Amino acid sequence: MVAARPEPPLDTRRPFTREDAVRAGIASKVLRTSRFRRIFRGVFIDAKVPDSPYVRAEAALLLHPPGAFISHATAALLYGLPVPTDPLTHVTVRVDRDRRRRPEIRNHVATHEPVLSTVRGLRVSHPFRMFVELAGVLPLVDLVVVGDALVRMYRIEPEALVQYCQDSEEWHASTALVAARYVRADVDSPMETRLRMLIVLAGLPEPKVNHKIRDEYGNVVRRFDLSYPELRLIVEYDGRQHIEREVSWEGDLERREEFDEDGWRILVVTSKGIYRQPARTIERVRKSLVARGCRNVPRRPSEDWRPHFPVR
Repeated sequence: MVAARPEPPLDTRRPFTREDAVRAGIASKVLRTSRFRRIFRGVFIDAKVPDSPYVRAEAALLLHPPGAFISHATAALLYGLPVPTDPLTHVTVRVDRDRRRRPEIRNHVATHEPVLSTVRGLRVSHPFRMFVELAGVLPLVDLVVVGDALVRMYRIEPEALVQYCQDSEEWHASTALVAARYVRADVDSPMETRLRMLIVLAGLPEPKVNHKIRDEYGNVVRRFDLSYPELRLIVEYDGRQHIEREVSWEGDLERREEFDEDGWRILVVTSKGIYRQPARTIERVRKSLVARGCRNVPRRPSEDWRPHFPVR
């Protein structure tokens, strides 16, 4: 008779259940001491391990059957994507009876065979599926922010995301498709996405993303986040709230003087122009387009931007 292999020692620096602790000889009263931290009811970890979306995701999956997977905003966090703060850990299960109710966990039930990926060994919604999932909970601009970051970080063609949303039969696929058609490659930050969406939803011509100017040898000498190259107009988001380094500030001034010499105009927009004065930003862009000779500028901007950019 072959002797059973002894179980490996419990790694308390990863989430474990109360049952795991009992098998390892850790008494329940010890779990209530400062040595351990409770993540969810019935799931614990060494108190020295810092909290993180990954730790909570791993802990949540311990409570669910093998077919469960991380989804929605929690999946986005594991992919490193910018999503609004969500205190819940999202887990999708195959059938309703597989739900494991906890105040800190939000369960979803898959209506179609899910497309999955893995992140550090955890089952997670594929990025495209996650985008469709988020269409049910995020407003348009926030979803485009996620899409722009997704295609940049994972080198995905925006057209591939659009195609997935067109082919998907999942809930919210049609809503996701609307957002996917606004997604662009090479966007560097969420605020650049928001600025572009403010301009586009106001009915103004869409600026080009990441336009590059090269020298005679093909080297990139200038790169504009948002611009209208044919008009030599740059719309630049500036997140600096104060002058942190005189050298950097002087460098910016010299750069802008060079633009002036070449006939470019720079329109600088700060967070105030997006969150507190969006109407003023739209009018500044509209007037600049007209002044630079753009012929397809509406005399009155569309009001479609207003639901997406409430003044704070």
